[in-house]
Amino acid sequence: MRGSGPVLRFAPSPNGRLHLGHAYSALLNARIAERWGGRLLLRIEDIDLGRTRPEFVAGIRADLDWLGLRFEAPVRRQSEHFADYAAAREALAQDGLLYPCFCSRGQIAGEVAARAARGAAVPRDPDGAPLYPGTCRHLSVEEAKARRERGAPHTWRLDMPAALRSLSEPPVIRRFSPEDGSLETVAADPGRWGDGVIVRRDVPTSYHLSVVCDDAVQGITHVVRGQDLEAATDLHALLQRLLHLPAPAYHHHTLLRAADGEKLAKSKGSEALADLRARGVTAEVVRAGLGFRTFG
Repeated sequence: MRGSGPVLRFAPSPNGRLHLGHAYSALLNARIAERWGGRLLLRIEDIDLGRTRPEFVAGIRADLDWLGLRFEAPVRRQSEHFADYAAAREALAQDGLLYPCFCSRGQIAGEVAARAARGAAVPRDPDGAPLYPGTCRHLSVEEAKARRERGAPHTWRLDMPAALRSLSEPPVIRRFSPEDGSLETVAADPGRWGDGVIVRRDVPTSYHLSVVCDDAVQGITHVVRGQDLEAATDLHALLQRLLHLPAPAYHHHTLLRAADGEKLAKSKGSEALADLRARGVTAEVVRAGLGFRTFG
């Protein structure tokens, strides 16, 4: 890492076009990096190969150039580093902290429904999804190995109870103020995610595993991202401890919302920056409207 200033990153996924919410996050990262004499990196989070499109990658670069943002080279693309994530998965597995899960979504939903019908509590994760009931955690090593050797599709889940028992002290999260850089340390609560998926069925990693590995490799010291990822930081703090990785400080900014109160999102068809540009809206107008008339 060059210099002693903070290192920040903007890390979009090329599965759609950037909108104003992305612009706000990128500009906030740029402002903090400039004010604190830090570095700003771009990372393309393209592990979802089925949804990634070359035109979306090109569009990200075009939108960021239009906003006047410049990033250091080279740009890290996650799809080029699956071997790194595989090594991290193997380290967790060797420590006995992962197990293969052969349950389909339908099977999980059926088990959750059956438990609810019996009057059992159905705990949910911070996103509102029912926690995985731990079905495959109880498979013997021999049975799990036999299923894998037969080519049975599976994810890899974190054995949350085992992971928490392995720590000498609970994980924590450092939060920072973008105004003055002051820090506060708060307790993380990764247990509320249950046995989360650490390696997906369709790709040899997950967002959670990739992001903690990438932040460590790139020397990221400060992560600035939306409040929709704040709860996930609990799980990231745990993975950083388990993998013996450095932990950045975090700031989760408020989300831009549409007139109906819903957050802006690619999946909801929020107006893209490219569409604004095509309508003749200037980058200066966008930056000013988002509160970034200047970066200084």
